[in-house]
Amino acid sequence: MLKRILKIVGLTSAIIVAVVVCYILYVIVSYNRIQDMQALEVSQKAQMQCVKLNTEYTAITQNCGFGAYSPDFTFFMDGGTHTWANSKESAIANIDTAASETLSFDPDFVFFQEVDTDSTRSYHINQQNQIAKYFPKYDQIFAVNYHSVFLAYPLTQPHGICNSGIMTLSKAKIGSGLRRSLTVSDGLERFFDLDRCYSVSRIPVENGKELVLYNVHLSAYCEDSKIRDSQLKQLLSDMHEEYENGNYTVCGGDFNQDFTGDSVLALDNEKARKSQWVTQPFPKDFLPEGILQALKYDDSKLIPTCRSAMYPYGPDCMTFVIDGFLVSCNVKVTKLHNVDTEFAYSDHNPVLMRFVLE
Repeated sequence: MLKRILKIVGLTSAIIVAVVVCYILYVIVSYNRIQDMQALEVSQKAQMQCVKLNTEYTAITQNCGFGAYSPDFTFFMDGGTHTWANSKESAIANIDTAASETLSFDPDFVFFQEVDTDSTRSYHINQQNQIAKYFPKYDQIFAVNYHSVFLAYPLTQPHGICNSGIMTLSKAKIGSGLRRSLTVSDGLERFFDLDRCYSVSRIPVENGKELVLYNVHLSAYCEDSKIRDSQLKQLLSDMHEEYENGNYTVCGGDFNQDFTGDSVLALDNEKARKSQWVTQPFPKDFLPEGILQALKYDDSKLIPTCRSAMYPYGPDCMTFVIDGFLVSCNVKVTKLHNVDTEFAYSDHNPVLMRFVLE
């Protein structure tokens, strides 16, 4: 009897080990990176042929949080409990709200991040198509920023398959779009932080130059600071080169770094010390000549752009500023405003910037 039990236990253990090994091999063998310098298809619907000098334009950046982040949502990678959006209906509603709220500002240019196209976590809703319906007269490009095979972690609600990206919309015609791959970790983190990139959209200016738009969502869960530094330096080098060539550059996105340098302490102080994930200050010394952060907020008090997803949003929730804009110094920022939505439909608030090409 004992021998039989031991045989059953041994066989069961062997099967479990075999399944785990096969799964690990499946994840490793299936891993692939998207090529660098990938040309992006432009969905052409804009009527404006070019942008003009000395004319004010409005840009908005918004991380949509794949439609999951209702105020009660917490994310497992931040120490919370949820993996998927609460329901398909809530994911649809949150993306609809993000799109409609953004449209209410009548922006000329929009930078969306964390837009899923076919992911387990967002019930396989094509959020790119969902958002596009709100912007029928905008040119559009989309770059894949995160894609993975089926991830079986956490066991209670596996993260599953993920296809997500960054979406740029423009009232002016986009001449071309390009996807630039960023450095990612060589370790296990790469299976949770795949294919970081930024997109480049080129728009004609009436003086023969170009307005070059960059949409970016930098790594959040990378413990190696060299990876974060490498990503940012590549982006800034690219922007600087365009500026040196006489073009105008605007970068909007989620930098996953404390954009003001001290927003965590300025907004929360005591709460910041209780969180397991605290942003690192944006390294201002990385900024090359001619590239600036847009930091002159019009608000009487600092408004956060992101909340911790370790626990539901409320008075004790840690908040910070990690979203914003970078511009070349031939772009004059006339207004900068972090929009306070009280994180009703995303863990990020939108950031609005008005600017003029000089």
